[in-house]
Amino acid sequence: MTGLVGKTRNIFLVWLVWPLITLGIYQLVWYFKVNREARDFDERIDVRPGLAVLAITLGWLVIVPPFVSIYNTGERIARMQRTAGMQPTCNPWIGVILIFVFGLYPLYYQQEMNRIWAQYEHVEEGERVPLAV
Repeated sequence: MTGLVGKTRNIFLVWLVWPLITLGIYQLVWYFKVNREARDFDERIDVRPGLAVLAITLGWLVIVPPFVSIYNTGERIARMQRTAGMQPTCNPWIGVILIFVFGLYPLYYQQEMNRIWAQYEHVEEGERVPLAV
């Protein structure tokens, strides 16, 4: 089984700089990309990136969907870590808690994603790699 390698991103740019420059739009784009990378890395991960973004935008009207979506994204990242042959270090509860701490969950989740891509040294973004599990 193989999967596509995603993009290694600077965690501070993802969390603070790009969202400030784009008035918050980049965070939605990043969230879409992270969920798409999860699906592309392991086809067994069932996620619709557009619905994940919808949950964190319009979901605030119902209160619960953003928290569920962010928790599920953390679960997906942990599953990706297992699939890459790593010990999972991503805890979705930390992601949910970090929503309330200056919105730090993108920083945390991108750091965990970067660990996955670091497993595959000298591989370009979008290349196919063998999965461990």
